[in-house]
Amino acid sequence: MTTKSPLFSGSITALVTPFREGKLDQAAFQHLIERQIEGGTHAIVPMGTTGEAPTLSVEEHVQVVKLAVAQAKGRVKVIAGAGSNDTASSIAMVRAVAEIGADGVLCATGYYNKPTQAGLIAHFEAVSDASPLPIILYNVPGRTVADLSVETVAHLSQRDNIVAIKDATGDLARLARQRVACGPDFTQLSGEDITALAFNASGGVGCISVTANLVPTLCADLQNKCAAGDWTGALAIQDRLVPLHDALFCETSPAPIKYALSRLGLCTDEVRLPLAP
Repeated sequence: MTTKSPLFSGSITALVTPFREGKLDQAAFQHLIERQIEGGTHAIVPMGTTGEAPTLSVEEHVQVVKLAVAQAKGRVKVIAGAGSNDTASSIAMVRAVAEIGADGVLCATGYYNKPTQAGLIAHFEAVSDASPLPIILYNVPGRTVADLSVETVAHLSQRDNIVAIKDATGDLARLARQRVACGPDFTQLSGEDITALAFNASGGVGCISVTANLVPTLCADLQNKCAAGDWTGALAIQDRLVPLHDALFCETSPAPIKYALSRLGLCTDEVRLPLAP
């Protein structure tokens, strides 16, 4: 457990961006957000990896975040994706979503460029200097190749507005090392649904979840039980969710989660190329 209340915690849904005939399906998106809030989700993330941010234009990106803020109406926190492989673009997006009214930003390591640790530090320090919002680092080397080392995370955690990390490495030993290096007040969030329970048991305080798009109440209940110390209850929920987690990552996300949502009539299964349904 951390010694002070984290700014972001619990079940945080990495929202899909629903499309219809290639364009944003605004009505479906608004309904998905309402469903999340009704299901007990603690915060939402528009325009992360699950939102297909790399294939949306800047104008579409801003529109999606604006819709999320307007629909949430302060009932849950909105953490806007603002990652890019170009630092200047990340800074511009952070400023744009701050003006819209987002509560925080999720910033990934620069993909494709393969920056060194020194480059990653310089990137996040530049974003930090420009950001009026709290920042969640996003370490997902399976997609970006760039991997934030424990030492780099510890260095960046000293900045007042870098408040958390979404760790999608799947390495629970790293969580323990980061906790020692950064201190217990630095918030660690799982970026892998299937590790959410084990992550929390090792000092994490939540999960930025793909599966929560489909079953928000179950994912929120698991997080609530973890927060209450009911590990047996949380384990029972995890046992129900594991087959679903496996199914939702049988191909590159978010294609499977969009297919699952389409089976419930909540949106189409459309994804943007080069992803395929």
